[in-house]
Amino acid sequence: MDVNAAVAAAAAIAGVLTGVIAVLAFRWSEREQKRPTRTSLHTDPVLPPGVDTVLSVLRSSAVVLDEADAVVKASSAAYALGLVRGGKLAVEPMLQMARDTRRDGEIRQVELDLPRRGNGRGEALAVSARVAPLGSRLVLLLVEDLTEARRIEAVRRDFVANVSHELKTPVGALSLLSEAVMDAADDPEAVERFAGRMQIEATRLTNLVQELIDLSRVQNDDPLDDAEPVRVDELVAEAIDRCRHAAGTKQITMAAGGTADLHVRGNRGQLAAALGNLVENAVNYSPARTRVGIAARRVAAPGGDLIEIAVTDQGIGISEKDKERVFERFYRVDPARSRATGGTGLGLAIVKHVVASHGGEVTVWSAEGQGSTFTLRLPEAGLARDRAQRGSDRAGLSDETERSSATPHSPQTSPYETFPAPEVLP
Repeated sequence: MDVNAAVAAAAAIAGVLTGVIAVLAFRWSEREQKRPTRTSLHTDPVLPPGVDTVLSVLRSSAVVLDEADAVVKASSAAYALGLVRGGKLAVEPMLQMARDTRRDGEIRQVELDLPRRGNGRGEALAVSARVAPLGSRLVLLLVEDLTEARRIEAVRRDFVANVSHELKTPVGALSLLSEAVMDAADDPEAVERFAGRMQIEATRLTNLVQELIDLSRVQNDDPLDDAEPVRVDELVAEAIDRCRHAAGTKQITMAAGGTADLHVRGNRGQLAAALGNLVENAVNYSPARTRVGIAARRVAAPGGDLIEIAVTDQGIGISEKDKERVFERFYRVDPARSRATGGTGLGLAIVKHVVASHGGEVTVWSAEGQGSTFTLRLPEAGLARDRAQRGSDRAGLSDETERSSATPHSPQTSPYETFPAPEVLP
């Protein structure tokens, strides 16, 4: 009996001790789980109140780093720029800036050129990075994309340089010719010859200044503020009249054809200038006794019908490398011929801006020695008969809505067939 009682007592004591040990172990485990660890500090840090909201509305790419350089918060723009990869800041100079700022608390800013992701052409992405401390443990990195701003600045610098060069040529010629006139005061024939050259240079200077004014106007004004339906037939007739004398001098035949009674919506003056520039180029760059054709037609498109106006010549043509640049300001396919014809290199740039501001596009087909075809594609004016044909469910749409729904296609992917080559002009 005494032995059994002793065994029972021992078993009871062992059970009590086991229970006590289990309770202690459970409480120790809970305490360890609640204790902040190094890993938890890095993976689940707390942003100061309001910071998350502020970062979500910033235009800049934002990245927040903790004391171990792990990314706590990153905006979608930061991922798009390739700043954050695998939870880490992927740009070493920015990472070093963050470490220096964490060490001394000073705000730092630097401009960097970063390689573009997935682009093998070596183009750089220009950014401005600013690093500042955020609380006691975090660092905030703000990155601004400067690529477009730099591109615009480069275009502006090139434009000023080109304008200066183009103005310098006729002004310098006028200065030299005036000196020649003074030296040849006793030679009436020389004076007459030099005076004629001065008139040519003055005309070239006047044309250049006027086209600079026109280019500035089409870039800054919205032509649809005072838009009106414009008859394509009238635009074609005006363009032909503008170049009739030059064409007659070279015995160039000018032919108009295509669909009649077409309308586009926009600024009449700008549209007439754009089409006139194309026809004038066709005449200037065509040999004598050739043909220049202007044809218009309506083509169906997903966003609404488009009006195509094609200007075709039998001139010198444009090479493949030049076709990509003919719409650049001051770019000339043949500088020598441009000097002979008085071209400024701004005509096609004006055409491009006018058509783009009207919701359309301009494309070019050309082959050296075979001529060129420049095609304007513009949204058709929303006339009453057109709205009626589209059905009563769309009768309430405004002309501006129809215009904005027509999505222009790029020249490389345009689904519309080009006008025929010069050999089959109308």
